[in-house]
Amino acid sequence: MPHITDHPQRYALVNELHARPFPALTAPCMAAYVAIKEPVEAASRDRAADRAHLLALLDRHASAHPQPEATHFSGPIGRSELKWESHTEFVTYSAFTPGLSARPFDPEEAKVFPGDWMAAAPGKRLTSLLIRVEFLPESEAEMLERLEAWFVPESLAVARVVEGAAVVAGDFRIDAAGHMRFAVFVRPGTGARRVGRIVQRLCEIETYRAMSMLGLIRVRQLSARLNELDPQLSALISGLDVTGDGTPEAALHRLLTISAELESLAVRFSFRFGATAAYEAIVNQRIAILREERIQGRQTFAEFMMRRYDPAMRTVKSAEARLAAMAERAQRAAELLRTRVDVERSAQNQRLLESMDRRADLQLRLQRTVEGLSVVAISYYAVTLAGYLLEPLAHRVHLSHGGLMALLTPLVVTCVWLMVRRIRNHLH
Repeated sequence: MPHITDHPQRYALVNELHARPFPALTAPCMAAYVAIKEPVEAASRDRAADRAHLLALLDRHASAHPQPEATHFSGPIGRSELKWESHTEFVTYSAFTPGLSARPFDPEEAKVFPGDWMAAAPGKRLTSLLIRVEFLPESEAEMLERLEAWFVPESLAVARVVEGAAVVAGDFRIDAAGHMRFAVFVRPGTGARRVGRIVQRLCEIETYRAMSMLGLIRVRQLSARLNELDPQLSALISGLDVTGDGTPEAALHRLLTISAELESLAVRFSFRFGATAAYEAIVNQRIAILREERIQGRQTFAEFMMRRYDPAMRTVKSAEARLAAMAERAQRAAELLRTRVDVERSAQNQRLLESMDRRADLQLRLQRTVEGLSVVAISYYAVTLAGYLLEPLAHRVHLSHGGLMALLTPLVVTCVWLMVRRIRNHLH
């Protein structure tokens, strides 16, 4: 059988499916998670700096390095297992440590990522999580008692997930040490990979929630500018059917200025709008995958997001729709103004043509007058020349000079007039 050549990207495409495996975690354990993002758009990210920052952490523990172009890595750092992932806009570090500290959510557990190393990060901390994984207490009441002691009851979201394999809880608040906290109670006998998937999804929910909320911050800046442009645009559109002091050309110039700014805003915010929609979809998908079940009437993660997160996303979508509507409205108004300007210019051209017609008619009349004068002038010289030419013959027939001129004048004038008329008819 002849050998067939593989596509150069075949193995890379398959390997991408297995690029970010879930961790395998055995309860009890602790997870520390941090997401770092540069305060600029994704196109400006320095991936070399991200890699150098990762290597600095690995070198502290004499750990192996990832491949040069790797976007993910897993390896030991001391007692913990490190997982590093490089995404489009941010980079994440997860450290999974077996066992639990005596103090729930002890800030010392986050020091698996040293403070000086964090300070040298090529970006800013966007998300920092501490996730405590332990076995389910014997009674549900005991579990809820612990949760109310660990979290703010008003914001607490708790649910039984993955067909009752675990209970997840969190209040989505940042504690005094700068970390957000989640608790995971797993049922005895739950597989390590299932536990790892639950923990990973909690990290993803919080990370993508934070990333999508960046769109809300940008939208607040955008809305302030749209609030300034909207009255100007409305005033220009309202004045389209009113003859104002300014000319349509001036109104069109102002309208095109507003339209250009709206298009510029659309270009500047298009990436953030698209990213926010993508991150929102991931958040909702990760929550749906948990397959939540309510516990004693407590709010679930989905209900928490519906009340506190969805309004922010609707605000972003509303601002995006408003920007698109204003840009479209400005474009339609500009087309109307262009039509009005073209109509007025056509009227001006019509008036100019009529004026040119009047001037042409006047020139024609003047030309005819000049033609009459030219007949007289030409006839005068022609009669004089003919008189000199025929005067010897006139003496022979005893015709006086005056009589000769009297005979020649009608004849010459008639001939000159016929000649001029023929030339004019030939030209026209």
